Amino acid sequence: MKFLLTAINAKFIHSNPAIYSLRACVGEKLEPHVELAEFTINESLESILEGIWKCQPEVIGFSCYIWNWKLIREILTELPKILPDTEIWLGGPEVTYDGPRLLKEFPQVTGIMVGEGEVTFREVLKQYLREAETAGQSEQQPESDSTEQQVADRRGTVAGKSVVERFGQIPGLCLASGYTAPRDLTDLTTLPFLYENMEPFTNRIIYYETSRGCPYRCSYCLSSIDKKVRLRDISVVKRELQFFLDQNVKQVKFIDRTFNCDHKHAMEIWQYIYEHDNGVTNFHFEISADILREEEIALLNRFRPGLAQLEIGVQSTNPETIRAIHRVMDVDKLEKIVAAIHRGQNIHQHLDLIAGLPYEDYESFGRSFDRVYGMQPEQLQLGFLKVLKGSDMHVHAQEYGIRYLELPPYEVLYTNWISYGEIRRLKRIEEMVELYYNSGQFTHTLPVLEKAFPGPFAMYEALADYYQEQGYFTNSPARAYRYQILLDFAEMKDPANREIYRELLTYDMYLRENLKSRPAFAAEITEKEKQDIRRFYQTEEHERHYLSAYDQYDWKQLSRMTHLELFRYPEPHYVLFDYQERNPLNYEARVQVIGYPIL
Repeated sequence: MKFLLTAINAKFIHSNPAIYSLRACVGEKLEPHVELAEFTINESLESILEGIWKCQPEVIGFSCYIWNWKLIREILTELPKILPDTEIWLGGPEVTYDGPRLLKEFPQVTGIMVGEGEVTFREVLKQYLREAETAGQSEQQPESDSTEQQVADRRGTVAGKSVVERFGQIPGLCLASGYTAPRDLTDLTTLPFLYENMEPFTNRIIYYETSRGCPYRCSYCLSSIDKKVRLRDISVVKRELQFFLDQNVKQVKFIDRTFNCDHKHAMEIWQYIYEHDNGVTNFHFEISADILREEEIALLNRFRPGLAQLEIGVQSTNPETIRAIHRVMDVDKLEKIVAAIHRGQNIHQHLDLIAGLPYEDYESFGRSFDRVYGMQPEQLQLGFLKVLKGSDMHVHAQEYGIRYLELPPYEVLYTNWISYGEIRRLKRIEEMVELYYNSGQFTHTLPVLEKAFPGPFAMYEALADYYQEQGYFTNSPARAYRYQILLDFAEMKDPANREIYRELLTYDMYLRENLKSRPAFAAEITEKEKQDIRRFYQTEEHERHYLSAYDQYDWKQLSRMTHLELFRYPEPHYVLFDYQERNPLNYEARVQVIGYPIL
């Protein structure tokens, strides 16, 4: 008997820890009966169906999330045609809160595993194995003559027992007859470690969990439903962290909903990765910044650059909005703590905003944007409210006039405070923030350009309008050409500083890339400057004032491996870009300023 657990991920680099956890929890004796299959939403329906069909499972389970539910719905329609005798189960947050309706819509589904599934799945698997033992592994049922009969077989009897008789005694299920008894919450320390075999996770993000539940009640979030925070035993956690460190894993992404809600737990983990840092592994944490204590900040400031990155959900700075969504947040304190972490210049901070929340109109969102942007995060994500089934926001959506997409991702269309047109405009602004701010490619140009506008939001708003006027949203420009577009935009909005923008964009471009050819907007190099640059590298070959790490290379090789550029603002000077010595936080080349003229 084969039970196929199936995940459909958003990208190849993602993995699905849920199906790995379900398999690990059945134990060594039962594990041979469980197979895993992972696909991505970028694969065609036909390709996924073929992949499943090749496995020939007796039972299949789908891990259902907001990003894959559309595709899984299609699969549920077509799968019984090619595997008519395969029973189908669903699980995951996308199906947990609407079980009875979904089972009416998809009568081909045997049942839904509700909430945490590790223990529930093990009991369901045992039931199938008991049935297989009773019936004999070789016994085959005759093919059904019609779709109606196929459904009746799947939802009907096995060895004279109905679905309810077969599975009704197992807590944590939703069957056609309704919900079974609720399942007790899992003791996290009893769950097996998922990554003993690292081969399936090569070149993929490692997701790691040390807690479940969240003490906060944010109305848009499903984590608020489980208010009891459960922690994995810290000695077990340290042993597993050491495994990641020994394996030189590139990144471990903690999926704890509010990692630092338990101060002692967070400090022990942060202290451990600080003391056992391997110089390679990066750890990602989602935190509530305004509850960080001074000793936590002091420890974080001592981290190696690149050891940790923090994701901080601000969502809004509008006090009325914060109250409406049941956030507990001191924005002033958060601002100071983000600044304190920033002063360490060693931790990547990722701050989030959500558009479409109650009491937040377009102008209010702009003010939230400017304030959070002013905190200078390495990344600023503009998200849009998703009205999730099971959330408090779903319950109050009509009260707030929130209209949203009927299918995933259930994203806001408009509310009582913000129009559809304004939401669409924010979508375009979001793309500008992604391309120009979050890319990290314009770190010296943007701060100067911002001064030509009332604020950062106004700048990105104008840039989005410019993109739309020029048709760049339809015909997306190549990455390198975005520098030219930003120069054209800057020259139009601030013509007096045209030459400064040329130099800044040249600097930004060489800061990131050792270009084979000069950008079209860069100043021309005179013959004298070419001679100065050649003389610099020839001297460096013998004296090594600036490039001591390159002692095995001759001057021609040095000139290809690094770049020397003359800048004229605010006064003439050369800048040497060293691409072997990059900043681990932003990947910018190390720079050294060299006097002009070169002596």
